Amino acid sequence: MRLNTKTVAVEFTHEGAPAKDVRDPLVRLRRSVLSCLLWESEFYEDGQTIADRIGELARLCRPADVAALAVEARGDFNLRHAPLMLLDALAETGSGTPVLSETMPRVIQRADELTEFLAIYWRKGKRPLSAQIKKGLVKAFTRFDAYQLAKYDRANSVRLRDVLFLSHAKPKDDEQAQVWRNLVNGTLASPDTWEVGLSAGGDKKETFTRLLSEGKLGYLALLRNLRNMVESGVDLELIRSALRDGKGQDRVLPFRYVAAARACPQLEPDIDDALCRRISGLPTLPGRTAILVDVSGSMGDQLSARSDMSRMDAACALASVINGDIRVFSFSEEVVEVPPRRGMAGVDAVRNSQDHSGTYLGAAIQAINTQVSCDRLIVITDEQSHDRVPDPVAERAYMINVASNRNGVGYGRWMHIDGFSERVLTFIHEMELETTVDVGVMME
Repeated sequence: MRLNTKTVAVEFTHEGAPAKDVRDPLVRLRRSVLSCLLWESEFYEDGQTIADRIGELARLCRPADVAALAVEARGDFNLRHAPLMLLDALAETGSGTPVLSETMPRVIQRADELTEFLAIYWRKGKRPLSAQIKKGLVKAFTRFDAYQLAKYDRANSVRLRDVLFLSHAKPKDDEQAQVWRNLVNGTLASPDTWEVGLSAGGDKKETFTRLLSEGKLGYLALLRNLRNMVESGVDLELIRSALRDGKGQDRVLPFRYVAAARACPQLEPDIDDALCRRISGLPTLPGRTAILVDVSGSMGDQLSARSDMSRMDAACALASVINGDIRVFSFSEEVVEVPPRRGMAGVDAVRNSQDHSGTYLGAAIQAINTQVSCDRLIVITDEQSHDRVPDPVAERAYMINVASNRNGVGYGRWMHIDGFSERVLTFIHEMELETTVDVGVMME
C-alpha cells in the first residue's frame, strides 16, 4: 500500500468536462476580471461569488500585477467597477508603498468612480482611509472640472464633497478653489446633459436637437437614446450625422451597436455603417482564420440585470468584426457553418444559425480539426463544455473567454484571452506580429 502518493486535484467546468487546473492566481484573476460586470450574476455563478473571488485572488497576486490589470481593465476593456474592486485589494496588499496612489488616477476616469470606489472600500463597514488612498483620491479628484463634478455629483450614500473632505485635497489655483466651494455648497451650475434637460421638463425634441447640434451628446448616450430621439421627431439627418462623426466611438464596445439596432430598427443601416467603420480600423489577420462561436444556452444569459443583451450577443458582435480571410461556425449541440458576414448581418447570422441548447465544445473543435483547413482558430465561448476539449490542430489557436466562471478549458496549447472588447483582436494581431519579428531575428 502506497501512503505517500500525491493527490492530484481534478477541476471541472460547470457542465462537467475536465477543466485545466490553473494554479497561477494572476491567470485566474484575469479570467474573472476581464469579462466581469461587477455584482452581476452570470448563468452559472452569482455576482457575489464572482466579486468575492476577484477580491481573494487579487490578494494572492503581486501588487504591481494587480495594478497593471486594473489599468488594463479600465483603459483597454472599458470596464468600470471590476477595476475598482482591484483598487480595493491594492489598498491592503500595497500598503506602505505608492502603488495604490499611482494607480488610482489611471483607473478613476469618471468623477462618480471616486464615490464608487469608497462604496466598495466600505461595503463591509466604514474604516479609515490610508495615506495612500487619500493621495490617490487627491490625484484623481483634481483632474475633474466643474462640468464633470456637476454631472456626476449624485445623491448617494457617498457624495463627491465627502471625497473632498476625507482626502483633504488642496486646489491647484483660485479657479479650482471656487469650483470646489460651489460643489460643497451645492451651487455648481447644472451640467448641460440630456438627463438634466429632460428632468427639468425640457422638450425632448428641442433638447436632443440642441445637444446633437452642439456636439454635446456622448456616443454611448447617442446609441442608448436613438429610439427616444426618433420618437420625439428629431431630424433623422442630424442623428445620422452624429452616428457617422460622433466622438467617443473608440470607448463603445461592439455589442452596444447591436443593442441600439434592436431598440431602433429604423436606423439599423446607419448603425451598421458606424460599426463597419469601426471594423475598418481594426487590423487584418493574415492567412486563413476559422472562427467558432458558442451559441449554447448558457451564452443567452443577460450581461446585467438592466440589460437585454447577452454574452451570446457580445460573442457574435466580436466575431462579426474580425478582418481577414475567414470562415465562421457556430456550435451548441452541433457545428453549423455560417456565412462570413460583417457587422449586424454577421451578428444575426451567427445568433440565428441553430437552437441554443447544450455546450459540446469538444466535439466542435474536433470537427474543425478534421474538416477545416486554417492557419488560425479563434473560439469565442464561456468555456463551460459538456465534453472533453481536445488540443487544436491549427498552428495558432485562441480561446477567447467572455465569462467570469471559475474554471475553463482554454489553456495548454491554446492561447487564452479574456474579455469581449475588440481589444482582444488587436492583441492577437500584435502578438503574432511580435512572434514573426522574433522568428525573423532568430533566423538571421
